[in-house]
Amino acid sequence: MMITLADVQGAAHNIAGRVRRTPVLAADNLKSPLSDGVKVVLKLELLQVTGSFKARGATNRLLATNAATLQRGIVAASGGNHGLATARAGFVSGVPVTIYLPDNATPAKIEKLRQWGAETRIVGSVWHEANAAALEHVARTGAAYFHPFGDPLVVAGQGTVALEVLEQVPDVDVMLVAMGGGGLVSGVATALKALRPQARVVGIEAAGCPVLLKALEAGKNVGLERVTTSVATMACAKTEDAIFEIVRDKVDEIVLVDDEEMRAAARWLWFEMGLAADLSGAAAIAALRQGRVRLRPGETVCAIICGAGPDALLA
Repeated sequence: MMITLADVQGAAHNIAGRVRRTPVLAADNLKSPLSDGVKVVLKLELLQVTGSFKARGATNRLLATNAATLQRGIVAASGGNHGLATARAGFVSGVPVTIYLPDNATPAKIEKLRQWGAETRIVGSVWHEANAAALEHVARTGAAYFHPFGDPLVVAGQGTVALEVLEQVPDVDVMLVAMGGGGLVSGVATALKALRPQARVVGIEAAGCPVLLKALEAGKNVGLERVTTSVATMACAKTEDAIFEIVRDKVDEIVLVDDEEMRAAARWLWFEMGLAADLSGAAAIAALRQGRVRLRPGETVCAIICGAGPDALLA
């Protein structure tokens, strides 16, 4: 499933006008600065339709899906954000959607899924358990299956974030990308390394689910025996081999943040920027606030605020 820059550019053409071109915002004039000596900008994917970058990949997949298959419905497994993007895809195409979720998906995202008209089914405690149920549903019904990261069309769609950032912040030196299954970081790294090879890509994983970090350390795509993070959108016990290969070849560094650090970063985003990010959306800010990312003076850093949610308001 190795994708190319041409795949990402094709996705950008396909989804243009069907999703939002999200703004960037300088993280300046702060009470509590993020990092000394660097310029930080935020890519506001939490303002994307359905509240996350996932709309990009789901829309690209929808446009490539056979109409006869679509009429049998769409099925996906998700921690929340991919489910919302898939539910919207079903809504705009007028077909039923069923989303399988683990039991740590947030109530706010489950309610939002239902408002988009999706049927929700809670199965298991982590994504891969919900996904097994989703695949059984697909085998039984012949419905279209929208994988959140193991699909080249989805990954190419997510990579369009990087194309926009390079137009908005052409001198970007470092991209900070939250990671669950690795679809966003794979698409972003593919586009960024092709167009600005000197820029660095830093992936951020939940300390309770370091799936890609452990795979890189092992030199192969090993899974995790236990996932302890409460952040459903970052809880993936094993990624796809193709995603592992892209991350191995194109991501410069992976750092970890724990759930409470993400929660504190979500509160920071609400207080300082007026942004209601979910915990995955706050992961890049958590990494900056904790000093986990090695930065050089004068660098321009782009943190992708990848998902919306009331997490900071509930803290």
